[in-house]
Amino acid sequence: MSAEGSTFDEMFDGNGNTRPAYGEYCRWFGEQPGEFLNRKNREADDTFRRTGITFNVYGENEAEERLIPFDMVPRIITANEWRRLSRGIEQRVRALNSFLYDLYHRQEIVRAGRLPERLLRANDAWLANMVGFTPPGGIYTHIVGIDLVRTGPDEFFVLEDNARTPSGVSYMLENRETMMAMFPDLFSRIAVESVSNYPRRLARSLAACVPPAFTGGKPTVAVLTPGIYNSAYFEHAFLADQMGAELVEGSDLRVVEGRVQMRTTRGYKPIDVLYRRVDDEFLDPLTFNPDSVLGVPGIMDVYRAGGITIANAPGTGVADDKAIYSFMPDIVEFYTGEKPLLPNVQTWRCADPDSLAYVLDNLAELVVKEVHGSGGYGMLIGPTASKREIAAFRDKLKARPENYIAQPTLALSTCPIYTRAGLAPRHVDLRPFVLVSPEGIDITPGGLTRVALKKGSLVVNSSQGGGTKDTWVLKD
Repeated sequence: MSAEGSTFDEMFDGNGNTRPAYGEYCRWFGEQPGEFLNRKNREADDTFRRTGITFNVYGENEAEERLIPFDMVPRIITANEWRRLSRGIEQRVRALNSFLYDLYHRQEIVRAGRLPERLLRANDAWLANMVGFTPPGGIYTHIVGIDLVRTGPDEFFVLEDNARTPSGVSYMLENRETMMAMFPDLFSRIAVESVSNYPRRLARSLAACVPPAFTGGKPTVAVLTPGIYNSAYFEHAFLADQMGAELVEGSDLRVVEGRVQMRTTRGYKPIDVLYRRVDDEFLDPLTFNPDSVLGVPGIMDVYRAGGITIANAPGTGVADDKAIYSFMPDIVEFYTGEKPLLPNVQTWRCADPDSLAYVLDNLAELVVKEVHGSGGYGMLIGPTASKREIAAFRDKLKARPENYIAQPTLALSTCPIYTRAGLAPRHVDLRPFVLVSPEGIDITPGGLTRVALKKGSLVVNSSQGGGTKDTWVLKD
C-alpha cells in the first residue's frame, strides 16, 4: 500500500498550507475551542443513535445492529471540480442505460466484438426473461450510485458502478441535517449546495416513469422492502417517509385484475411505480426463486404486460459486474462516441491467462475482488494481507480465475477526521447519487463520502468498520 504521506491530502498541500476549498472552513475550525468541538463530536453520535441510523452486520455473534460512525469534518469539493465530475457521471450513466437496452435487445456490442458473449451467458445477473422487453420510458437504471476515488488534484477514477440497488443516500441526507443542526453558523459563512430536496427529486423522477397502464392523476409510488431485518431497512423506511410513498413488504401486495395492488384500509389499490429494494432473485417466486416470500407472485408478468414500473429494472445487476466494469471504457465509447471523461481504474481480468499469470506473480501488491462481490467482502488487499491469506487467495484464483478481477492498490486521497488529538488524515471515496427518468438525468450535488476510520486502511465500507462524512459542493 502506498505510504500515507505520499497520498493526496484534500485539505492541506505538501507544505501544510490549507487548500482553497477548505480555506473558510479551516478559519472557522481554528476559532473553535477544543471542548466545544469535543462536545459536538459526542452530540453527533447521540443524534445518530436517537434517530436509529444503524447498519445491520450479518454473520457475526455480536449485536446485530451497529451505529454507522459519523465524522463531523466535511469533505469539500469546489464548484469547478463538481462540474467536471457531473459531466463524467452523466456520460457514464447514459452509456450504462444504453448498454443495458442493447444487452436485452440486439446485443450490437457483442456483434461488434467489443464485449465477449461469455460475460452474459455465465452471468447470473443477466435475465433471459428481460430479452426483447423495454421498460417504461426505456429506463433501466432509475437510481444509480457511481463510486469515485481521487488520487491527485485533478485525478478522479470510477471504482465501481452501482446500477442494481445503490444504498447510502439516507446517510447523505442525515449527515447534512446533523451538520446543519450542530453548526448553523458554518452554513451562513460558507455557501454549500443543498441536498435536502433529494427525496422530492426522487419522487418526481419515479413519478415520471409511469407504466402504460397508468390511468392519470397522481401516480402511486411505493417502496418494496424485504423487512426490518434487512441491513438497509432504515433507509427504505426513511425514503418512503420523505417521499410520501407507501412502504410495503411482499405480503402487502398481490396481483389483482392485471395490476400489482397493495392492501389498504379501503381494499386493494394499484401501484404504478415500485421502487424495489429486493434483489431480482426474490422479486417473483413464480419466475425466480420459488421459495421467496419477499416478493410478489406474478409481478414479472404484470411488468412485461405494462402494468407496473419496477425501479431499478430487473436484470440491471449485470452492469454491476466487475468483469463488465473492466470493459466500461469501451462501453462508454461504443454508445456515446466519446472517450470516457472519468477513467476506470486499471483492471486485470483473471479469466485471461496472461492477466492471471501477472496477478498470481504480484498478489502482494494488488487488490483482488470477486466479480459479483460487494460490501468489501470476498476481496484481498495484497499490501495488508498476511502470507497465509495470500496463499489461500492464490488457490481460489487458480480454482476459479473467471470469478476475479485485480486492480493496483491506489493511493486514495485522504480527508481529515476529527480525533481528540486533532485532525488526522484518513482515506475516502465518494458515491454520488444519480436519478434517471424520461425527463433527464439529475445528479445530487455531492453524495456520500465514506471514510476508512482505521489509520492506513483502504476499506471504507460500513460493513467493514468504515464511517461517513457530510459532502459539501461549494456554490460559485
